[in-house]
Amino acid sequence: MGNGTSIGRVRGLGSSHEGAHHWLLQRFTAVGNLLLVLWFVASLIMLPDLGFASVSDYLAKPVPATAMVLLIISTFWHARLGLQVLAEDYVHDAGNKFALLLLLNLAAIGGGAFGIFCIVRLALGGAL
Repeated sequence: MGNGTSIGRVRGLGSSHEGAHHWLLQRFTAVGNLLLVLWFVASLIMLPDLGFASVSDYLAKPVPATAMVLLIISTFWHARLGLQVLAEDYVHDAGNKFALLLLLNLAAIGGGAFGIFCIVRLALGGAL
Protein backbone atom coordinates (compact mmCIF):
# COMPACT_ATOMS: atom_id res chain seq x y z
CA MET A 1 0.00 0.00 0.00
CA GLY A 2 1.16 3.53 0.62
CA ASN A 3 1.82 5.61 -2.48
CA GLY A 4 -0.37 3.76 -4.96
CA THR A 5 0.70 1.50 -7.75
CA SER A 6 3.91 1.89 -9.68
CA ILE A 7 2.08 2.72 -12.92
CA GLY A 8 0.00 5.34 -11.05
CA ARG A 9 3.15 7.12 -9.89
CA VAL A 10 4.61 7.05 -13.39
CA ARG A 11 1.44 8.54 -14.89
CA GLY A 12 1.38 11.31 -12.30
CA LEU A 13 -1.81 9.97 -10.75
CA GLY A 14 -0.55 9.76 -7.20
CA SER A 15 -2.47 10.99 -4.20
CA SER A 16 -3.10 14.50 -5.51
CA HIS A 17 -4.18 13.46 -9.05
CA GLU A 18 -3.13 16.78 -10.55
CA GLY A 19 0.61 16.66 -11.16
CA ALA A 20 0.26 16.53 -14.93
CA HIS A 21 -2.33 19.31 -14.94
CA HIS A 22 -0.02 21.75 -13.15
CA TRP A 23 2.86 20.83 -15.47
CA LEU A 24 0.68 21.36 -18.56
CA LEU A 25 -0.57 24.73 -17.32
CA GLN A 26 3.00 25.88 -16.82
CA ARG A 27 3.93 24.82 -20.35
CA PHE A 28 0.85 26.46 -21.90
CA THR A 29 1.55 29.75 -20.14
CA ALA A 30 5.20 29.56 -21.22
CA VAL A 31 4.18 29.18 -24.87
CA GLY A 32 1.64 31.99 -24.50
CA ASN A 33 4.28 34.22 -22.93
CA LEU A 34 6.71 33.47 -25.74
CA LEU A 35 4.19 34.35 -28.46
CA LEU A 36 2.91 37.46 -26.70
CA VAL A 37 6.40 38.77 -25.88
CA LEU A 38 7.44 38.28 -29.52
CA TRP A 39 4.35 40.23 -30.57
CA PHE A 40 5.15 42.95 -28.02
CA VAL A 41 8.77 43.33 -29.16
CA ALA A 42 7.74 43.38 -32.83
CA SER A 43 5.08 46.01 -32.17
CA LEU A 44 7.57 48.17 -30.24
CA ILE A 45 10.03 47.94 -33.12
CA MET A 46 7.34 49.03 -35.57
CA LEU A 47 6.41 52.15 -33.58
CA PRO A 48 7.87 55.42 -34.89
CA ASP A 49 9.33 56.25 -31.47
CA LEU A 50 9.08 54.95 -27.92
CA GLY A 51 7.67 58.13 -26.41
CA PHE A 52 4.73 58.07 -24.04
CA ALA A 53 2.39 59.60 -26.62
CA SER A 54 3.05 57.05 -29.37
CA VAL A 55 2.95 54.04 -27.01
CA SER A 56 -0.24 55.19 -25.32
CA ASP A 57 -1.85 55.92 -28.70
CA TYR A 58 -0.89 52.42 -29.81
CA LEU A 59 -2.28 50.82 -26.65
CA ALA A 60 -5.52 52.80 -27.00
CA LYS A 61 -6.45 50.50 -29.91
CA PRO A 62 -8.53 47.43 -28.96
CA VAL A 63 -6.29 44.66 -30.32
CA PRO A 64 -3.00 45.85 -28.77
CA ALA A 65 -4.73 46.58 -25.45
CA THR A 66 -6.29 43.11 -25.42
CA ALA A 67 -2.98 41.46 -26.27
CA MET A 68 -1.23 43.39 -23.48
CA VAL A 69 -3.89 42.34 -20.97
CA LEU A 70 -3.40 38.72 -22.08
CA LEU A 71 0.36 39.12 -21.69
CA ILE A 72 -0.06 40.45 -18.16
CA ILE A 73 -2.43 37.66 -17.17
CA SER A 74 -0.25 34.95 -18.69
CA THR A 75 2.95 36.32 -17.15
CA PHE A 76 1.59 36.60 -13.63
CA TRP A 77 -0.12 33.20 -13.89
CA HIS A 78 3.12 31.58 -15.09
CA ALA A 79 5.14 33.22 -12.31
CA ARG A 80 2.59 32.10 -9.73
CA LEU A 81 2.71 28.50 -10.96
CA GLY A 82 6.50 28.39 -10.86
CA LEU A 83 6.80 29.98 -7.44
CA GLN A 84 4.08 27.67 -6.11
CA VAL A 85 6.21 24.67 -7.08
CA LEU A 86 9.22 26.19 -5.29
CA ALA A 87 7.18 26.84 -2.15
CA GLU A 88 5.67 23.35 -2.15
CA ASP A 89 9.06 21.71 -2.66
CA TYR A 90 11.20 23.69 -0.23
CA VAL A 91 8.90 24.92 2.56
CA HIS A 92 8.13 21.94 4.78
CA ASP A 93 6.20 23.47 7.68
CA ALA A 94 2.47 23.46 6.89
CA GLY A 95 1.80 26.85 8.47
CA ASN A 96 4.67 28.58 6.69
CA LYS A 97 3.72 26.93 3.40
CA PHE A 98 0.11 28.14 3.76
CA ALA A 99 1.23 31.68 4.59
CA LEU A 100 3.70 31.76 1.70
CA LEU A 101 1.15 30.46 -0.81
CA LEU A 102 -1.38 33.01 0.47
CA LEU A 103 1.12 35.85 0.01
CA LEU A 104 2.09 34.47 -3.39
CA ASN A 105 -1.54 34.44 -4.55
CA LEU A 106 -2.14 37.95 -3.21
CA ALA A 107 0.98 39.27 -4.94
CA ALA A 108 0.10 37.61 -8.26
CA ILE A 109 -3.51 38.82 -8.19
CA GLY A 110 -2.50 42.30 -7.02
CA GLY A 111 0.25 42.69 -9.61
CA GLY A 112 -1.96 41.41 -12.41
CA ALA A 113 -4.85 43.65 -11.38
CA PHE A 114 -2.56 46.69 -11.25
CA GLY A 115 -1.14 45.90 -14.70
CA ILE A 116 -4.61 45.43 -16.18
CA PHE A 117 -5.79 48.66 -14.54
CA CYS A 118 -2.87 50.53 -16.14
CA ILE A 119 -3.61 49.11 -19.59
CA VAL A 120 -7.32 49.90 -19.27
CA ARG A 121 -6.48 53.43 -18.17
CA LEU A 122 -4.20 53.91 -21.18
CA ALA A 123 -6.75 52.31 -23.51
CA LEU A 124 -9.48 54.67 -22.31
CA GLY A 125 -7.24 57.70 -22.67
CA GLY A 126 -6.63 58.29 -18.98
CA ALA A 127 -10.33 58.87 -18.30
CA LEU A 128 -10.25 56.83 -15.08
